[in-house]
Amino acid sequence: MALSERPDIIIMDLDMPVVDGWEATHRLKSNSVKAIPIIALSAHAISGSREKALAARCDEYEPKPVDFEQLIKKVQFLAK
Repeated sequence: MALSERPDIIIMDLDMPVVDGWEATHRLKSNSVKAIPIIALSAHAISGSREKALAARCDEYEPKPVDFEQLIKKVQFLAK
């Protein structure tokens, strides 16, 4: 869908069935849509989660439960 729709930003849940967010991010960042910013969301907010998401080529990270005010700020910053 990202290939055909070319969204301004992708909000990626890291814990998904079939293809998890880690693999989906890897595929997207290895493709022609690699410039689209990706914000990772995860309920597994343990120490080092943000660093792991950034190392996986996500552009930002937000733990669940989501602080929507903080998420909107990240979206606005990355969508520029």
